Amino acid sequence: MRRRPRAERLLGGAAEPSAPRAERPVTEAPPALRRAALVVGVEALALAVVAAVLLFLTLTSSPDSVGRALAEVVYVGLTAGLLGAAAVGLWRVKGWARAPVVALQLLLAVLGYTLAFEADLPLLGVPVLVLVGIELYLLATPEARLAYFDR
Repeated sequence: MRRRPRAERLLGGAAEPSAPRAERPVTEAPPALRRAALVVGVEALALAVVAAVLLFLTLTSSPDSVGRALAEVVYVGLTAGLLGAAAVGLWRVKGWARAPVVALQLLLAVLGYTLAFEADLPLLGVPVLVLVGIELYLLATPEARLAYFDR
């Protein structure tokens, strides 16, 4: 029996080296899921541009509250980052990626509706609603759902 290093004994390391992990089969994403990942990537890119524009406007103008304006920039930037990560997750058929995408699509649907019909900005709201509809449709197709079921 080999003598274990002190750190391993004190911190409860493994007694024997573990066996190598079995290779997981790589699940190829179906076309609908790849398209959904592309749509989410476009949304992430658009939100990153919006965050950059908001930051530029915050720095070049005099907002009522600089803290709130910067918080809005951070919020939009984090949402863009989350959507970007979820796009990669959808492309790789990762199970964690669907829920944030659906939740953010519902929030974007509310935003698009508000822009299009309540704020009288249909040129901004309608494209958001179209992207949300396309994304939710692509995630609801049988081939996209079966890609996660077969895992």
